[in-house]
Amino acid sequence: MPEQFLPTSVDQLPTRETTMSMSGLDFMQKILEGELPLAPIANGLNYQLQDVQLDQVIFRGAPGFEQMNPTGTIHGGWYGTLLDSAMACAIMTRVPKGSVYTTLEYKVNIIRPIRPGTSVDCIGVVEHAGRSTGVATGKIVGVEDGKLYATGSTTCIIMTPK
Repeated sequence: MPEQFLPTSVDQLPTRETTMSMSGLDFMQKILEGELPLAPIANGLNYQLQDVQLDQVIFRGAPGFEQMNPTGTIHGGWYGTLLDSAMACAIMTRVPKGSVYTTLEYKVNIIRPIRPGTSVDCIGVVEHAGRSTGVATGKIVGVEDGKLYATGSTTCIIMTPK
């Protein structure tokens, strides 16, 4: 897999014109190939894009000390952000050229704690993609142990700016 591009400043992010000039699937594939940058949040939360297909996106991450809460477990926001990224980006694979999307709502169910340093895959899968909304589900599973750590669901709005 090519090295992914982690931006260090706002001017390294794609312009609106760049984003609107291609389909969401093409956009996501260019991120995977390192031609476009990952979202800056991926660096701070220690995850990267692993795979992109029509209707499915996989992120791989390993939370560490920086993602822990004061009680010594991984903060629920890490699970939520990872699930939001995978589920919304799965919907992005269905966004047509000239359109954009954003998350309207998402839900997370944490099933078991992830130990710091544990590699997990977060798989987002499109359940529905229409003209104005997309719905996806997601799950976080251990790379080594195959255990299910969390599930989620989301609704995104798909917009064609005028």
